[in-house]
Amino acid sequence: MESQRVEAVPRHPKESKLQNPAHVPSISRKDSIFSMPNLPAELITEILLKLPVKPLLRFSCVSKSWLALISSPEFVKTHLLLSASNKNYTHHGVIFEVSNDNHNVKDCSLSSLLYNSVTEAFDLDYPSKNPNHFPRIVGSINGLICLVISSFDGLPDLFLWNLSVRKYKKLRNYRLNVSRRYHEDECVDFNFGFAYDEFQDDYKVVGVFPIYRYVHLCRIEVKIYNLKSNSWRSIDDFKGRLLLDDHSGKLVNGKLYWLDRGWNIVSIDLTDEKWAEVEQPCSFKKCDFLSLGVFRSDLSAFCNEAWTHVDVWVMKEYGVKESWEKIFTIKSPVDSTGNRFHPLILMSNEGEILLQFGSRFTNYNSKDDSIKYLDVTNFAPSLEAQIYVKSLVCPFLPRTQQQQRS
Repeated sequence: MESQRVEAVPRHPKESKLQNPAHVPSISRKDSIFSMPNLPAELITEILLKLPVKPLLRFSCVSKSWLALISSPEFVKTHLLLSASNKNYTHHGVIFEVSNDNHNVKDCSLSSLLYNSVTEAFDLDYPSKNPNHFPRIVGSINGLICLVISSFDGLPDLFLWNLSVRKYKKLRNYRLNVSRRYHEDECVDFNFGFAYDEFQDDYKVVGVFPIYRYVHLCRIEVKIYNLKSNSWRSIDDFKGRLLLDDHSGKLVNGKLYWLDRGWNIVSIDLTDEKWAEVEQPCSFKKCDFLSLGVFRSDLSAFCNEAWTHVDVWVMKEYGVKESWEKIFTIKSPVDSTGNRFHPLILMSNEGEILLQFGSRFTNYNSKDDSIKYLDVTNFAPSLEAQIYVKSLVCPFLPRTQQQQRS
């Protein structure tokens, strides 16, 4: 890809209280495209802050002043916070992989899923799209989606991708004590978690790599990537068991959580990079299928029972077994044979819960204990879906990284 200046959007606005729009740089009146000559520049800026990303990108082509405005760290920061707190979810999308076509990724509008009778899904041109590549969504933070792309003949590649501004960054290759291509006598599995460390104002990716030789587990290597340094490091503290396949780490309050194959919950603290096992109710290991999610700001656990219902738990206080609380029991639909619930996607302002049952989106109403399937056109059976906020956040380091366009 051709190298270009990265000036459209800064990398990340650190979380803080909502900024006063008066403190955001404003556009000069002579550059305004509005036909209202007496409209104050500060008011124009306040209006722009409330717009979705797509029209903002159109305005960036008007003049250098417009581009400088929406490129400023203050504007990106305030726009992200306003978008993320939008109560109608008009600045949010839902992204998912298609389970019967390993090469496809789709997205749809979150607000449409919640409030419209019919929603349309769209095919996405994700980075490195290829019939021989298999995409997997690791996680989404502040509009950046961490995507892992695997193939038949090598270790997977990782990308940070903002699909709203159509920019991505391919992460530097991590180095394991194996060849980049598999040998007949060795095999590498992988599991990733995507995180934002607010103390260091840095995005991180944690990779856990079990390495097999002649089908026997030799060792587990753990690597951590920092966007600021654009580099990988080894972590030697991991003493856990094999992690559950196809389950990415869940980020809650500065820690990433996984399930291992014995259905124990393990976590890594991003501050000191230490691993720990999380205490949990005894009932977790008795259910038929256990999975982790994030409900509001708490770690959640989904305990599917014999294809008849799911118990939804949340952990209110980290590491305290007694703080686990069961908040819902959701009955499976009558046509539930062979299907199970996936972790909650969202609770709407009206108290309805958006989640997946099997490979379809459903809406659960806790008031009357009803559940209904949602009508999505251009839909295909999907794997675990994730919400993302449509933002201007860029996956590049300032001034030093190449700009790539999907």
